[in-house]
Amino acid sequence: MDFQQAAATPGAPARCPMHGQDFAADPYRIYDQLRNHGPAAPVEIAPGVDAMLVTAHETALRVLQSPTVFARDSRHWDALNEGRIAPDSPVLPMMVYRPNCLFTDGTEHLRLRKAVTESLDRINPTRLVRDVEQIADYLVNQFCERGTADLLNDYAKLLPLLLFNKLFGCPAGVGDRLTRSIAALFEGEDAVRANEELNACLMELVSLKRREPGDDVTSWLIQHPAGLRDEELKDQLLMLMGAGIEPERNLIGNALLLLLSKEESAKGASMLIDDALDNVLWNNPPIANYATHFPLQDVDLGGVVVEAKTPLVISFAAANSDPSLAEARRSRSMGAHLAWGAGTHACPAKSPARLIAVTAIERILNSLPDVTLAVHESSLQWRPGMFHRALVSMPVSFSPTAPTRIAAAALAHDVRRPAVAEPSRPSVQATAPARPQAKKTMWSTFLDLFRV
Repeated sequence: MDFQQAAATPGAPARCPMHGQDFAADPYRIYDQLRNHGPAAPVEIAPGVDAMLVTAHETALRVLQSPTVFARDSRHWDALNEGRIAPDSPVLPMMVYRPNCLFTDGTEHLRLRKAVTESLDRINPTRLVRDVEQIADYLVNQFCERGTADLLNDYAKLLPLLLFNKLFGCPAGVGDRLTRSIAALFEGEDAVRANEELNACLMELVSLKRREPGDDVTSWLIQHPAGLRDEELKDQLLMLMGAGIEPERNLIGNALLLLLSKEESAKGASMLIDDALDNVLWNNPPIANYATHFPLQDVDLGGVVVEAKTPLVISFAAANSDPSLAEARRSRSMGAHLAWGAGTHACPAKSPARLIAVTAIERILNSLPDVTLAVHESSLQWRPGMFHRALVSMPVSFSPTAPTRIAAAALAHDVRRPAVAEPSRPSVQATAPARPQAKKTMWSTFLDLFRV
């Protein structure tokens, strides 16, 4: 049902549904319809969850750059506070308040963001490239001899998961459980249990790094002068995972789709990876709609009145395609698109995120120089959900190749062997009941191969 149909249905609210396969298949048709309502329009972001969606670029900037008028703290959300939002609503994990720099305002936001940005600034770009290349080689090894693969689920989806385990300094056991729980959350598999396991893993990681700090983001956050408490540390790590893994996966996947598209191949000259990333950030941003704000009083947005304490969602995708930006899109003016957000809550990791994507894409294209889509791009499906712009899969074919020298070690590695026993702990921990040994996943196997 589109916006006009919803408005014309007797007794139905004039709200455009932004969930389901219809929206996922052609969101820009919906954005164009919503523009007829003004710079912001009423939408249903999940069954029973109403919001206003900002589609105009100028209005989006106004909201993003006015933190004293538009709060990020979802504890201002009237419908949630009054029990009108189902506790199992699929959008709650992305919108409910957590004490991290994504959902806080004012001085608290500044304190938490400073800890996050200064910790991220300590990431060494050379080391980051090396880590991405090693993970990429490890993943390519899993399918390079087959001649077929799913570049999304076999590569773009897994690389950020493994990389963040590396950046956070996860030991094998914690990293395996983190990988499983994050994957379950993204796929909607028993989200409550997965969320509980994810929180438990992160608290265990924080405890470990307090005792045994390393050269990793978790340790840097702990050491930061802001003096974050354990719960705050856990929620900053959770925010970094949520704001890093899913968008990075989609940035890599959407850029690979563009580079491998038949239309691009027909041009003869290959598109540069940087140009492909710019195109995606403009036209297919990995996070399409998010940055939910809550007006602290009724506010007029270009003739559209938004009531206080109702969700106001920024559509990065719609703002980027605003007709008023036609010239900026032609010149690919990097200062105009909103894929990284804007204002005090703009993405703090633009540079490493782009470096990760460039390196991951270079590595896969160099490893499989004749890789092509195994189906026409028009037959590919997009995952339902209003927040992301994400493919379901990307089947490809290529000439089978032998593993690289490093990857060859992976072929000889028996992932079924028992994990090496950990060194004994102090007696106070030795009395704790042993955690049942879980089946090893790609992270612990990767650690066995690359002790760097």
